[in-house]
Parts: sequence; structure tokens; C-alpha cells
Amino acid sequence: MCLAIPARLVSEPNDIQMVEVDILGVKRHISTLMTPAAKAGDYVLVHAGFAIQIVDEAFAAESLDMLRSMGIKHADDLAAEAEGDDTATEVPA
Repeated sequence: MCLAIPARLVSEPNDIQMVEVDILGVKRHISTLMTPAAKAGDYVLVHAGFAIQIVDEAFAAESLDMLRSMGIKHADDLAAEAEGDDTATEVPA
């Protein structure tokens, strides 16, 4: 079974069809060779570093909500938790 994760393109494809995407607050570079019509602002399904299908925003939001319900967190939430953990482990002077 394969898993494809929704991502939003945050840059236009360059001359070798690479783009930057945002996946739950994490930025990655992927290939759009399989989805040449994809452009900045579009949502795509990403599998193994490739955009394999352009999807609409509603489908992407529903899929991301499902991932969150399974415990997958947004990068901002993880950062906030990490900051909270750092302060919790401080030794009082």
C-alpha cells in the first residue's frame, strides 16, 4: 500500500520541474514531472518526492484533517510542544 500526502505548492516549477511545497508546515522540494500543469498555490498529492496528482483544496483539507485525527501534527504544533518540553526540563537555580 502506498501513501500520498497533500501538499501546497509554494513556488513555481523551475527549469527541471522542481518546486517547494508545504506539507503540514514542513517545506520540501519535490518534482512535478508527473503533473506538469501544477503551479504555485495548487494542491498536489506527493508520493516518494513526486507530485502524482493535482487535487482541489477541499480534498487536501479533508485528507490533512484525517491525518491530524490519526495524530500527525503540524510543524508549528511540534515546535510549540518542543518549546514547552525545554522549559519543563530546566533545573531551577
